[in-house]
Amino acid sequence: MKFLVTKELAHVALLKNLMVTVCVALFFYLGLDVVVHGYVLGFDVDGILSSLYGNAEEYIEPILIDSLLLQVHIDLFMSLFSLLILSSIYIRLFAELKSSKYLVHVVLFLGLLSPLLLMLAYFTSEVWVFVWLFSFILGHLLAMYMSLTIVKKLLIK
Repeated sequence: MKFLVTKELAHVALLKNLMVTVCVALFFYLGLDVVVHGYVLGFDVDGILSSLYGNAEEYIEPILIDSLLLQVHIDLFMSLFSLLILSSIYIRLFAELKSSKYLVHVVLFLGLLSPLLLMLAYFTSEVWVFVWLFSFILGHLLAMYMSLTIVKKLLIK
């Protein structure tokens, strides 16, 4: 983690390549995370509502609480783990930008809030499904933007 101390990448090509690889892998992880959530919960609002609350007309049972808790547990761990890696690299590369502080705060806040909103939607009302969906998609898009800007900065100087 020499980069986190010195910020010099001109003479360490291997470290630069490693960070590019990590950011590309996290970019694909974030995209595939959206696909996995779509598969588990549904790709549209009606599918998500049917997964969470069930649908008597279509004989769809609601998601079991243990499955939802497992999904939320995995989401909290993996999203915060990946977002902390992205944020640490992003802060070191873009510390001079005033907007970087806000972007990092928003991404980390949405990464923490999104799984909790899913639990809130399960236990309260359908309104929170829309809030969860917005925060989930926005958080993933912003994190993917962060990873692309990191790769661009590291590869194009």
